[in-house]
Amino acid sequence: MEKNDLKALIEEIYENLLERINSDEKATKGQIISYLKDAIEVVSNINDKDIDSIEHAKEAFNNSYKELVKQSLTSYKNTNDKFGELTQLNKETMDQCGEKHINLETLTKKFNEIQTHMTEEVKKANEVISELSNKVKVLEQTSNLDPLTKVLNRRALISYLKDVCANKDIPYSLHVLMIDIDNFKSINDNYGHITGDKILIFISNILRKALRDGDKIFRFGGEEFTIILNRNSDEQSEAIANRLLKLISSNNLIYMGQKISITASIGLTKFLQNDTPDSLMQRADKALYASKNNGKNMVSKVCE
Repeated sequence: MEKNDLKALIEEIYENLLERINSDEKATKGQIISYLKDAIEVVSNINDKDIDSIEHAKEAFNNSYKELVKQSLTSYKNTNDKFGELTQLNKETMDQCGEKHINLETLTKKFNEIQTHMTEEVKKANEVISELSNKVKVLEQTSNLDPLTKVLNRRALISYLKDVCANKDIPYSLHVLMIDIDNFKSINDNYGHITGDKILIFISNILRKALRDGDKIFRFGGEEFTIILNRNSDEQSEAIANRLLKLISSNNLIYMGQKISITASIGLTKFLQNDTPDSLMQRADKALYASKNNGKNMVSKVCE
């Protein structure tokens, strides 16, 4: 890993830890220690050839969800055990109905107690579910990762571009690719939204495997992805964009026994010294619009 990747990893661990503390009103020292142990394990298992700081960010994000799932399962088990006890109590009460003489007052009292206990347990379960749901929302709102594709999200892109544009003297070329999956609405209409989700995951995996560790992949929103290419010439960046198009169109997704062909359109632009995040993304979007307008499944560039 390069020095910048290590710095990015430490920042990710630091930010994720703060997010955890802020999202839990009763954060404890033990939870912080547990998180730091997880972080140490992630760093210890780094494979410099295969994993970059983005993967570690995923690991931290996934650990947060694992913790919530664990809490949810524990809560479910506790509620399930309580209902088991109440079911047994209900059975014992019903058995009393087999007696020759039924004490109606006592029987009514026991049924009322069972009803009260069940109502309380359902209320507790709903409160836990609501609390966990809120924690998931906080994680999704504050995380830098897209939960579906596991690439960086739009929030992370905006933050990254702000840092880039604040540094006017970047000593290397930086190019932006805006990728849009062609005819995505038709795919959703014909095959369903689950298939659409599978395609987004499929495309993100192709992009990850095709690009270098130093390049950044973001899900811009919907069926659009943004790629930041570092240290490439104009010709190299255009060649990379065309290679991505070929990889996407030549790899068919097989889902539910159906082969689904996919193409994409790409807009390419270059970071200029006086760019703002908005001006940079507007050029990339303009280039993408040209690709869409001129037949799709192609690369267009607007560099000034």
